[in-house]
Amino acid sequence: MPENAVVESIQAVVPREVLTTEEMEKRLAPLYERLRLPEGRLELMTGIQERRVWPKGTRASEASIQAGRAVLEKSSLALGDIDLVIHCAVCRDRLEPATAAYVHGELGLSEKTGFMDVSNACLGFLNGMHLANGLIASGQARSVLLVAGENGRPLVENTLAALLDPQHTRKSIKPFFANLTIGCGAVGAILCRPDLCPEGSVWQGGAFLADSRYNRLCEGDSAEADGLAMQTDSEELLVAGVDLAKRTWDTFTEATGWSADLLHHSICHQVGAAHRAKLYETLGLAREKDFSTFPFLGNIGSVSLPLTLAWAAGERNFAAGDKIALLGIGSGISCQMAALEWGAGTRFGHSEV
Repeated sequence: MPENAVVESIQAVVPREVLTTEEMEKRLAPLYERLRLPEGRLELMTGIQERRVWPKGTRASEASIQAGRAVLEKSSLALGDIDLVIHCAVCRDRLEPATAAYVHGELGLSEKTGFMDVSNACLGFLNGMHLANGLIASGQARSVLLVAGENGRPLVENTLAALLDPQHTRKSIKPFFANLTIGCGAVGAILCRPDLCPEGSVWQGGAFLADSRYNRLCEGDSAEADGLAMQTDSEELLVAGVDLAKRTWDTFTEATGWSADLLHHSICHQVGAAHRAKLYETLGLAREKDFSTFPFLGNIGSVSLPLTLAWAAGERNFAAGDKIALLGIGSGISCQMAALEWGAGTRFGHSEV
């Protein structure tokens, strides 16, 4: 019988520059005054006080390379042990080549190490872990390096500028609201065969459901050079997303045998306070078992969930055998929930660059 992969190491990286919600609202003062919007509205509705931003002009590959270097430094494995590198972010340098090609080159990986991009909105990294487990469990790879670097700065900057258009009304600004929750960061992880890391965290499977009837609720695309454009029906996306999450949770518990009572920790995708509250209420999960980074990092797309896992491991002192539910969701919409049994040999951490 093939054995599931283990998470050998995971490392989060965030930029030093801070952009506060208060600063963003000051820049939007003309809009607030004209539409008579109350100050503090953005933080009150999202629970996000600040987020980090990369220096202007930072490419997705550059952020991912920093995370890749950080996790390789943390890892006990050598470069020659890596059979595949997967770039899993929403942000990519260009249509081709794969952003993973730049990561591969800068990290000095060999010709025997393949590369590819995997992208699925905010679920990309969790999907990448799922694929890596399949390759390892089937004997097609010994270890897989996953990286993601998200740069939401252009989206935030372009949105702040667009919202100052005097033609905007209270109704017309709604599709832009979710853009202002976005932050920047990167994460890297290495999954490998259990014999290469006997005390690694074991990937225990889970569930993956989709409901593409809602594929137009959040749409993003390239705009100008180094820019992004995105519009979201936040209210409908919350309702549809949580509804799909409930169905996915039911499938997850049946597939894994894990119930809410058995969990030691849970990590959900970091959207904001309203999403977190509704999700945990609907699934019947204890809020005290959750760990969140969105108040000080915002929503970092595909990076948010794995970054929060790496952060929580230290803050919550994960113990060997702890059962951790990873609750991911992405626009489109699709939902993946994964079961991870923590191992004392998993190397983890987070740093600023």
